[in-house]
Amino acid sequence: MGKLNIYSISLGLAGLLFLVIIGMILTGNIDKAGLFVLGFFALLALGFNGYEKMKGLIFTTMIFAGVAAALYYPSYFTNFGDFKYTVLIIPLIQVIMFGMGTTMSIKDFAAVFQSPKGVLIGVSAQLIVMPIVGYCLAQISNFPPEIAAGIVLIGCSPSGVASNVMAFLANANVALSITITSLATLLAPFLTPLMMKLFAGEFIEIDVLAMMWSIVKMIIIPIGAGLLFNRIFGKSVKWLGKAMPLISMLAIGLIITIITAAGRDSLLEIGGILMVLVLVHNFFGYLLGYWYARLFRMTEEDSRTIAIEVGMQNAGLASGIANSLGKIATMGLAPAVFGPLMNITGSILASYWHGKPTEIESKVLETN
Repeated sequence: MGKLNIYSISLGLAGLLFLVIIGMILTGNIDKAGLFVLGFFALLALGFNGYEKMKGLIFTTMIFAGVAAALYYPSYFTNFGDFKYTVLIIPLIQVIMFGMGTTMSIKDFAAVFQSPKGVLIGVSAQLIVMPIVGYCLAQISNFPPEIAAGIVLIGCSPSGVASNVMAFLANANVALSITITSLATLLAPFLTPLMMKLFAGEFIEIDVLAMMWSIVKMIIIPIGAGLLFNRIFGKSVKWLGKAMPLISMLAIGLIITIITAAGRDSLLEIGGILMVLVLVHNFFGYLLGYWYARLFRMTEEDSRTIAIEVGMQNAGLASGIANSLGKIATMGLAPAVFGPLMNITGSILASYWHGKPTEIESKVLETN
């Protein structure tokens, strides 16, 4: 009971801080609200921890805390002396991909042959929906070319591990979700540069081969190392499987914080418009992904899976690509905004679907 009181008190204090922040916004003192904003998110995360249905929002809340810290105190997240923190982005992505590899085995890819229809529809939906929507949004944004190219970049990236978690929460087909994510990720070194050349070539110069090699270093090599590690040491280091999701979440949070600090000035100038465009991109990913699957007569369970796979992109990988091109403060802005927002919308969608039975569950209920 004591713990529940602590969580309730934390949410109550967060509510009070929220009112203070609103007051500071209305009186034109938002630039002095840094500590209040950080306190609000910290208390919110602590409060969410006391309620099972809210625990899925803790990670997103902490991401927003990191973003707020980067916006208010950017100097702490840009460099330490002559060392620039942007150097850490690619190694952090490689750690995430290595962790993904340690959870996989060659047998997992047999699912591609066991249910090829769902996998092909899911991957093709990613290749069609998000790049085209991203290109259209970039065209109407009137953003500087490099920032507009970042919107296309998030659309040309594969889905990430967050989509697998949301598929589980949405009562979707988790096995299909993992297979689509794995295959799309392995295809990314070859397809992402080609799609970027096609859809973003008018915004920035794209060196296809150089981009392919940078993505191979971020994806194929770490995942291959993870697969090998799992095969050799898998049974003796089971703790690693439990630790990697937490390590991956921390890495993603740090990446987003660093990118936000690096592109702070541009983000403050266009942040509101960029947020709206990113939400539209994300929403159309869910909507068109779902109906694309239904068009091919996929089940409700599989359609939910494909909707989530299409709508939730690998923002971390997109950030790494932007960083490898030396454009983290411009091209990296859309992925930095997309990452935390997709976790919120994904959580909301998963919660909504969790309460609605799938076709299989409906038949079971009717039988009983």
